[in-house]
Amino acid sequence: MVRAPSMLTGLESLIREIQLEPWAESFPEDTEFWTHYIRWIEENLLPKFLERFAGKIDQIVDIDPDLSEKEILEKATSYMVSFLGATSASIRIYDPKTEQMLSYGSYPSREETRETAIPLEDSIAGEVLQSRKAYFSPNLLKEDLYHNKRTIVKEGLHSLMAIPFEIPRFFPRERDTLGVIQLYYEDGERWFSPLEIRTANTMAKRLSFVIAHKKILTLNRIAEKREVIVNHIFLKLGSRGGVKLAEVFNEVVPELADMVDLQSCALFSVGPSLDQVILQAGYPRVGSYHSVGKTVPVGSEPVYELLLNLRDYAGDSIYEEVTPFYILILDVERSPLMSENNKRFARQNGINSVLFIPLKVAGEITHFMTFDALDYRKRYLEEEIGVFLFLGRELMKAQKMEQLDDALHDFKNPAIATAGFARRLKNLIQKEDLDSSRKQIRKYVNILLEETSRLQELAMGVYAVGEEQVVDFSRTVQNRFDINKEAIKELLRQDVALEQGPYDWDLRVKGHSVNIERVFDNLLNNATKAIPLKGGFLSVRTYAKGEWACAEISNTGEMSQQDQMRSVEGAGEGRGFYITYRILRLLNGKMEIRTEKGLTTVVVSLPLYSP
Repeated sequence: MVRAPSMLTGLESLIREIQLEPWAESFPEDTEFWTHYIRWIEENLLPKFLERFAGKIDQIVDIDPDLSEKEILEKATSYMVSFLGATSASIRIYDPKTEQMLSYGSYPSREETRETAIPLEDSIAGEVLQSRKAYFSPNLLKEDLYHNKRTIVKEGLHSLMAIPFEIPRFFPRERDTLGVIQLYYEDGERWFSPLEIRTANTMAKRLSFVIAHKKILTLNRIAEKREVIVNHIFLKLGSRGGVKLAEVFNEVVPELADMVDLQSCALFSVGPSLDQVILQAGYPRVGSYHSVGKTVPVGSEPVYELLLNLRDYAGDSIYEEVTPFYILILDVERSPLMSENNKRFARQNGINSVLFIPLKVAGEITHFMTFDALDYRKRYLEEEIGVFLFLGRELMKAQKMEQLDDALHDFKNPAIATAGFARRLKNLIQKEDLDSSRKQIRKYVNILLEETSRLQELAMGVYAVGEEQVVDFSRTVQNRFDINKEAIKELLRQDVALEQGPYDWDLRVKGHSVNIERVFDNLLNNATKAIPLKGGFLSVRTYAKGEWACAEISNTGEMSQQDQMRSVEGAGEGRGFYITYRILRLLNGKMEIRTEKGLTTVVVSLPLYSP
C-alpha cells in the first residue's frame, strides 16, 4: 500500500526547527525517525483535534437563529469556554451613539456584578476594538486597563484573552456591529499559544454566519407581521359596527406581542388644542401599569412638546434619538426630554427606554403610540421599530375610516334635508305664478345653502384641507426631503449621496400646506427616479430672490427639452411634473428646469408672504 504524501508542508524545514529546540537534544538525529514522528502526529493527533474543533464550529454555526442576538452570543461563548479551557467569558458591544462598550451577556451569566457600560478609552475592550487585534493579560491584578479587580479576586480569575469580533452589516444603511469576547482563566501568569489564539479568532468569526441566518429569518417574519397587521385592520374595517381606533389597536397589538417581543405599549390621543393627551388603550390590558382614560398636560412633558412640534430640538444628547418619524429615548433616567415624574414612573416599572411614534392625518398629529422596553433590554431593534412604524401607518387608515364613519353619520341629515327641500323648490319653480311663491322659494334657497355648506365643511373635514395658511417654506422643503430620504432607504437605492442646505429660515409663503407638500413630494420623487442605477447625488437648498421664495432641487442625470415638454403636457412616463405645474398655477408660483453637464436642476418659486 502506497502511503500518501504528508499534508504538513515544508517537512524538512519543520524537522530542522524541532531539532533546534532544547528538549529535542536527546532525540536521535536520524531523518527517518523524525519523518515517522511527524507522520504519527499528523495521523493520530491532528485528526482528533480537527474533529473536536470542527464539531465546536458546527455547534456555533448551528445555534438556533430564533434566539435573540444576546442569547446567540452567550451560547457561542459557552462553546469557546468549553473548547479553550477557560473559566468564563463576557461580551461587550460597541454603541456608537454613546461611544461606550455595552455589556451584552456573559457565560456563566454574571450580569448582576458587571458594569452596564464601560468607556471606550482606558479599557481592554476598547483597546481591542480600536486595534482590531487580540489582547492578552497574564496577570489581571497588575493590568492597568482592567479596573474591576474586586470582582476577579472574588471569582478567582487571574488571566484574560480578549478577541475582537465583527458582524457585517446586512443592509447598506446599517453599521457593522463591533464587539469583544473576553475569556477569563484561573491560571496566573498564563501564556497563550498561537494555536489558542487562532482557534479563538476563527470561532469568533463564525458568529457572523449565525447572525446572517437570523436576519434572513427576521426579514421573513417582518413580512408575516405586516400581513397580520393588514389582515386584522382589513377585517375590522369590514365590520358593521364602525371603526374605532382604540378597538383596532387592542385587537392588533396582542397578535404582534410574541412576534416582536413586544413588552409594553400604549395609544394616546391628542387634544384639539394640543394642550393635553389622553391614554386611550394599553398593552397588556390586564396587570399592566396603564391607566386608560388618564389625561396628561402636554406642557408637563418635554418629549410630548417635541413630538407635537411645540418646541424645537436643539440638543445633541446621546441619550435620545430624534427623527422625523419617531423619538427614541435611549436612557430614560438621563434624557433631558423626560420629566422627573416620567423618570420616577420608569424606575417604579423597570422601563429602560421608550419609543414614541406620532400618528398623522394630513400632516396633523392626532394620536401617538409609546413602546416601553423593560428588564435587561436597552431599546427596540431597528427591524422592530420598522414594524411599529408600519403599524402606525396602517392604524392611520383606520383613523381615516373612523373620521369617515363620523362624517357619513353626520352626512345623513343634511343630505336628506337637501334632497327634500330641492324637490319642494323644483315644484314651486314649476308653478306659473312664481310671485306668490317668492317668499317660500327664498326660504328654501337659504336652507339649501346652509345644508350644502355644512356638507362642504364635513367633506373638507374628512380630507383636512382647511383654509390657506402661512407656511414655513424651508421647513416644508426640509420635511419632504427627509420623507424622500426614508423612501430611498426603503427602496434600497445604493450610492445616492444626499445633500441638504443651505436653508433660508426666514421664508414664508401662503397656501394650502398639503398642496405645497405635494409639489415637493412629486419633484423629489422624480429626481430620485432620474438618478442612474450606478448612483449619483440629490441635493436641495432654499433662498430668497426678490419677492420669491425659491427651492432648488438638483440630481444626477440629464433631461432633454423634448422630455421636459412631454412631462409638462402629461404625455411622459410619469405625471409628476404635470401635476406639479397645475398645483403651482393655483399657488401663483412658477418652475424652471435646467439641464447641463450631466445634472438636472428644478427651481420652484412661490410668492413671499408679507404680513
